[in-house]
Amino acid sequence: MEKAKIMDQKAISRAVTRISHEIVERNKGVKDIYIIGIETKGTPLAKMIASKIEEIEETKIACDSIDITMYRDDITHEKIKDTMDENFNLDVEDKTVVLVDDVLYTGRTIRAALDYIIDNGRPKLIQLAVLIDRGHRELPIRADYVGKNVPTSKSESVFVKFDSNDIDSSVIICE
Repeated sequence: MEKAKIMDQKAISRAVTRISHEIVERNKGVKDIYIIGIETKGTPLAKMIASKIEEIEETKIACDSIDITMYRDDITHEKIKDTMDENFNLDVEDKTVVLVDDVLYTGRTIRAALDYIIDNGRPKLIQLAVLIDRGHRELPIRADYVGKNVPTSKSESVFVKFDSNDIDSSVIICE
């Protein structure tokens, strides 16, 4: 049951713009920046951030996505072996990777993404950008860039909806 709509398309757009500017400012430009979205909802957010940075800096930004299923700690090792991605082709070596996801909750998804990236190269730096930080961390992970901090109870869920035509995107809290 929907409890509250906490962000509409305009609020999401403002958050993406702010995060994009913060990334450029903190990194003193965009040299060797690599934006990587975590499937599924981190990918459209990563593309929006990359697009906004390209608009700001008038230069092309590397942007990709990763599927961290094989690195999750809630699946068995037998399943991991069956789903190993042999086609990892991200060149993260000596890059500043900005890892992007929609909602930061326990930190376990981010831990899996960090393992995935580090198993495939050695970035110079990894930063984290999220649209929503809802708290309740189980691991010592925090975001460098946050669209909105939303205190929630553990019984609530946060859903991000990205509309392909950017008209009806939203973030809602459900019980």
